[in-house]
Amino acid sequence: MAEKNKVEVRIAGKDYILVGDESEEYIQKIALYMDKKINEIMRLNNKLSTSMASVLSAINVADDYFKACENVVNLSKELKEAKEEIERLKEENRRLLNENAIVSNKNTNLQLELAKREAELNEVRNSLEKLTRTRL
Repeated sequence: MAEKNKVEVRIAGKDYILVGDESEEYIQKIALYMDKKINEIMRLNNKLSTSMASVLSAINVADDYFKACENVVNLSKELKEAKEEIERLKEENRRLLNENAIVSNKNTNLQLELAKREAELNEVRNSLEKLTRTRL
């Protein structure tokens, strides 16, 4: 079992001892974040008590959390759609490569056929030329 970290932090001018599995640096980072949130609210309305500013900060953090969760859901959907599109494109690429190989093979066969026909044509021309010379 992991050892718990005890970390002394200051939030809104009050000292707290926080205990958690996370590193001391992480716990300090979270405490500093909350301290800034509370101080920001208290700066905007200096008549608020620390407890009221803490509640408003908690509401703001909860709002940020829910928006972040919604963003994660949206990004997960986009990622899934992107993966599906990649798979579709990979399949299309495989199909096109196969089609290209078939067309390339046909092209090679047609080039061979053309070469044969050109050779035959040259033979016919040569024969025709010989016949023409012998008649003259």
